[in-house]
Amino acid sequence: MDTSIIGPVTVMESFINQFGQHSSAVHGILVSCILLCAAFGSLFAGRLADRLGRPKAMAFGAAVFTVGTVLEAAASELSMFAVGRVIEGIGYGLYFSTQTVYICEIAPPKARGPLTSGPQFMTCVALVAGYFISYGTVNIPGSLSWRLPFIVTAVMALFYLLINLFLLPESPRWLIRRRNFRAAEKVWDALEVRHEDREVDDRAAIADSTLLYRAHHHSQIHLQREKANHMSAFEVYGLGRCGSRHFGSVFDGFPPAMRHRCSSSIPATLLADKWGRRTSTLVGGVGLTALMILIGSLYAGHAVFSTHGAGRWVVIVSIYLYCIVQATTWGISIKVWAPEIQPQHTRAQAISLAYGANWVCNFFVAFVCPILLDKSIPSAYFLFGGCTAVATVVSFFYMVETKGKTLSEIEREFKARIPAVPAVIPMVRLSHADHGSKAA
Repeated sequence: MDTSIIGPVTVMESFINQFGQHSSAVHGILVSCILLCAAFGSLFAGRLADRLGRPKAMAFGAAVFTVGTVLEAAASELSMFAVGRVIEGIGYGLYFSTQTVYICEIAPPKARGPLTSGPQFMTCVALVAGYFISYGTVNIPGSLSWRLPFIVTAVMALFYLLINLFLLPESPRWLIRRRNFRAAEKVWDALEVRHEDREVDDRAAIADSTLLYRAHHHSQIHLQREKANHMSAFEVYGLGRCGSRHFGSVFDGFPPAMRHRCSSSIPATLLADKWGRRTSTLVGGVGLTALMILIGSLYAGHAVFSTHGAGRWVVIVSIYLYCIVQATTWGISIKVWAPEIQPQHTRAQAISLAYGANWVCNFFVAFVCPILLDKSIPSAYFLFGGCTAVATVVSFFYMVETKGKTLSEIEREFKARIPAVPAVIPMVRLSHADHGSKAA
């Protein structure tokens, strides 16, 4: 929700009266610093989730997030507001990736797609809700007009914290890693997961998960980072150009795309397990690449004018189509596939690393896009369209279909597909044995 609140709030007249008018650079840093802070927080999210457990780690991140939003709502100086955003970003990084891992671990194979894509859908809902909350408070007299959106965010974060502490059961896979098999069975029973979907062979998979991780983790995280980055890139440099320092244009420019993205996410979430992660990624990659190349070609051919001509309408329609395609394909399939392919031993840390890389790349994209657009508009579209094309080609050759498979089956398929694994396993086992003898 913060993403859709911070833009309108910082251009409200009451906010400017409180903190003064600042340069575009200060405004940009104030808005986007949450991305780098979230990336920093995500560096510790995986280890924290492995140590405390999934719900407790999410609750801790939500607590940090709540503290940050409270500081923003209570800020009397710009420095206090900035500190609040830093703390909020760290908390966001601590809990967001862990919740995806948690859902993936407790969901049965046949329902994993819709359930794991749930956070993506709720993110779209929160984006739309945030804009309407800001729009509804803009005419409130005094500083409450810009403080109220952060108060609402803090209340929701506190509610999320309490749910994690008192209602959510621990991940049974995390319990298995802790050798607490009896507690894991109780959680499976409480979740009413069938015995054939419980993957009791996870006990044996614990020993081999590190070996598989060493063989394919780095290449898959690189692929996830490359894809996740470009999911937000087009919205940053495409829709971002619709905004201005006037609140009305900020509200009018972004919400239509967000509403389309939210509405299109509903069928995509419900049908996430119908057409598979690989098919969704390939179809989405082709569509996203084609739209970027189309817009870049129109600008390169000088067919887009700000006041007349059909070219500008083609660009506008393409932007909305991009948001819809992204929300229904990569926005769902990649965020489901990324935690599925990771072995249990490293899932939390690997996904926190992927989200951290994504936030850093999004910050970089938001930083360089204005520069690229000032120098050459077509170059920006061709650059990111080319990156999207590369990610699609890599997916075609290396992406494994995970629809309907248990997490253990996915691990075994990666072992069979990666030639280096058979050679790596004996060496890793030998090194583990040597390490154990030295420790003894």
